[in-house]
Amino acid sequence: MSSFNRIVKFFFDRVVALLGLLVLGIPMLVVAILVKLTMPDGPVLFTQVRVGRYGKPFKIHKFRTMTNEKEVSNIAYPNRARITPLGAKLRRHKLDELPELWDVLIGKMSFVGPRPDVPGYADRLEGDDRVVLEMRPGITGPATLKYSKEEQLIADYVKQARANGDQRSEDDIALWYNDEVIYPDKVRINCDYYRNYSFFNDIKIIFETIF
Repeated sequence: MSSFNRIVKFFFDRVVALLGLLVLGIPMLVVAILVKLTMPDGPVLFTQVRVGRYGKPFKIHKFRTMTNEKEVSNIAYPNRARITPLGAKLRRHKLDELPELWDVLIGKMSFVGPRPDVPGYADRLEGDDRVVLEMRPGITGPATLKYSKEEQLIADYVKQARANGDQRSEDDIALWYNDEVIYPDKVRINCDYYRNYSFFNDIKIIFETIF
């Protein structure tokens, strides 16, 4: 990615994030109130440490979609019993990710880029794959679009594996499928995005994500 593209991306992210927060401020307030009313046992926002640009940790912000209990898995295969009816709707329409506009505004994230991983996964990147860490993590991206139904994809694989006699726990099966199949493919897609970066492709990805 050239210096010019980095500058364009930098200013685009901040200007659009600011506009987004101004335009969506009232809808976000409504969502926050609904979260508090339907899930009064915890905070409105879910925060979690993720790995950002150059491998530096930061806290990501989302609307909470699950009951306030400790999550034992960091992959996209959560305990569905913990997801509230409102949370399910927010997840389906990606409204739980609206607070990430703040993370974009303050420079921790970008609109388009690799989704930020939890600590540990960045350590697996080797050789040329480490270019992924040259980018700010994104709200959306080519890998995000491909795996937009990632939770269902993993759930279907787990169901099929158990039907075929796999005796491992559902969490172990889900973790294996994520680590050995999905994650390497995401790394490949994100590396290709970085090496063939185009601002106009970013715009295309944003529109594909919205529509």
